[in-house]
Amino acid sequence: MTWRADILTLFPEMFPGPLAFSLAGRAETRGLWRLAAHDIRAFAEDRHRSVDDTPFGGGAGMVLRADVVDRALGAVADGRPMICLSPRGERFSQAMARDFAAGDGLILLAGRYEGIDQRVIEARDLREVSIGDYVLSGGEIAALVVLDAVVRLLPGVMGAAESAVEESFSGPLLEYPHYTRPAEWQGRAVPATLLSGDHAAINAWRRAEAERLTRTRRPDLWSLYQRQAAAAAPAHPVASADNAP
Repeated sequence: MTWRADILTLFPEMFPGPLAFSLAGRAETRGLWRLAAHDIRAFAEDRHRSVDDTPFGGGAGMVLRADVVDRALGAVADGRPMICLSPRGERFSQAMARDFAAGDGLILLAGRYEGIDQRVIEARDLREVSIGDYVLSGGEIAALVVLDAVVRLLPGVMGAAESAVEESFSGPLLEYPHYTRPAEWQGRAVPATLLSGDHAAINAWRRAEAERLTRTRRPDLWSLYQRQAAAAAPAHPVASADNAP
């Protein structure tokens, strides 16, 4: 079965958008995944194609109606996870991307206005997912972020499987720095270890750099890494906060 994504949105013309380029676009052309964007307005039943109304209890903005959204979801529901992109949702992560990529696909609901009637979220048991602690104009960009992260993990999409393993957030460490030709640029030389041909030394340098970057930039990930390393008795000793360079 080909991995499939269905997007429910008021702006279907936003898709595939940037996904048409690079890895995801080429993969869709090769038939490795499929994408369909559906206009929620097509499921409105009045002559004005109304999809929203004022919130009960007052307040600013409009709310997407439960009956309209429910019909839209019902048109594509087939057992795949149904995701509602929402700033109050659980934080999207690389682990979540891996889980989504291992399934048959996703149904993504991109909200607009002040939100979506809570009753349809509960009735359809939608999983609310957030891509970060900030507010967007709608869920479409969040849906693109989720799809880009998931599609690149599908079998055959990436050229080298090990590339995905070494990237930031594939494990608790951030990725180490990369360099290419020329070996010296504007007085900045590539670290000598990377030019040595000593693969053991190169691997050790990369791990040390990954640990340094994680320790200084993401203390939360560094703590997780230390806990995991201590539990697994790793081959590579982990520097503590006290003896870190």
